[in-house]
Amino acid sequence: MSDESDDLTHTDESGNVQMVDVGDKPDTSRRAVARGEIHLQPSTIAAIRDDEIGKGDVLATARVGAVQAVKHTWETIPMCHQIPITNVETEFDVGEDLVTLTVAVETTGKTGCEMEALEGVTTGLNVVWDMVKAAEKDADGEYPDTAIRDVRVIEKTKRTL
Repeated sequence: MSDESDDLTHTDESGNVQMVDVGDKPDTSRRAVARGEIHLQPSTIAAIRDDEIGKGDVLATARVGAVQAVKHTWETIPMCHQIPITNVETEFDVGEDLVTLTVAVETTGKTGCEMEALEGVTTGLNVVWDMVKAAEKDADGEYPDTAIRDVRVIEKTKRTL
């Protein structure tokens, strides 16, 4: 069995954190898709559907936030490389008591874009929360029904150029 430190790509022989050197890797076409959901009260969902949230269009604002997060992932995740984003797609599905956000990210380069897709989902869902927090608060100012859940990568592809 190999030494555990041999399997950790973000640490050197001494255990110090480091960025992975991808300089010798060939450029490939890559795509990652992540998804997550925010659980809300049915009355909040109705207000989103009817565009009755006082701060404005919730999903349009969340879409902008998701795309911005994708483009700035390298600034918030310490060991992420700055990569050229070639495409971002966002899709919202509004259910009875939740909003699901799917973010697909594409790049051509030496490293993947899973973290960018995850950042897009988490930030997009955080924007939804920010936009609807007045509607979600209970009498004590708490959020008993509001929760972001099940954020995960659902697809990852890599294609040689």
